[in-house]
Amino acid sequence: MIVAETKRLIITKFTLDDAQFFIDLVNTPKFKLFIGDRKVNTIDQAKARINNGHLKDYKTLGFGFYKLHLKAENNKPIGTNGLTKRDSLELPDIGFAMLPEYEGKGYGLESSLAILDLAKNNFNLKKIGAITKDNNVASIKLIEKLGFNFIKMVKPFEDDSELMLFAKNL
Repeated sequence: MIVAETKRLIITKFTLDDAQFFIDLVNTPKFKLFIGDRKVNTIDQAKARINNGHLKDYKTLGFGFYKLHLKAENNKPIGTNGLTKRDSLELPDIGFAMLPEYEGKGYGLESSLAILDLAKNNFNLKKIGAITKDNNVASIKLIEKLGFNFIKMVKPFEDDSELMLFAKNL
């Protein structure tokens, strides 16, 4: 199901058929370094993660993380971008990740602008957060380019170090 479209991207909901793409994405070196090891290595693990995360969020929150397809390459999946609401954080937050060969090409900015538009106009959100590790320079640059302001350091997950929390009014 198409959620949004940009000049170069089609943004769709994840389905259980996306299990192999999900495995490929969450096991990239930068995903593991900056977001964390999701310990998803099999189709069954990926389907469980999509079902208990993405599909559940679409039903309960009305939004979630979406798959990004590149129009110029026959709608090839290249990454993810979307929103979630974590129990440990006050605000819903935006998150994004690309396959390595599609990093640094502006797809994060392009898809984030579409997601922020959905957040404001479709999901009626007034304020959005963003979290990242303080050594994730590329994400920090993108978050700031999107107009987010640094708020404070937070520790939203018991197994993670402190993360930078940003916020933006919509």
